[in-house]
Amino acid sequence: MQYLLMIYLNEVEYAKMEKEAEGKMLAEYQAFTQSIISTGNYKGGDRLQPTSTSTTVRVRDGKILTTDGPFAETREQLGGYYMIEAKNIDEAIGIAARIPGARLGSIEVRPVWQYNH
Repeated sequence: MQYLLMIYLNEVEYAKMEKEAEGKMLAEYQAFTQSIISTGNYKGGDRLQPTSTSTTVRVRDGKILTTDGPFAETREQLGGYYMIEAKNIDEAIGIAARIPGARLGSIEVRPVWQYNH
């Protein structure tokens, strides 16, 4: 089954991180990514640009409405994601717990809807 692991971090706090600590964390992400590639769990993933670059889109009464930035004001923002293959939720949680960002923010684990074609 596929799971989406959404990485939520506080952008303001992350921006305050010293360059050495940021470099160390990026190296940890590279190692983590390589480990799930080698085990066959990795299906995709990317780091996202800051929320200041985002646009929220809604359609109301047939009209397209856009708002700069994210829809919700929260302390943590979606900073990236991994799409993984795992045999069950327990394995997916175990993989999510190894994501370096879990120490600073949170990881949402959500099963991907499987369509029967």
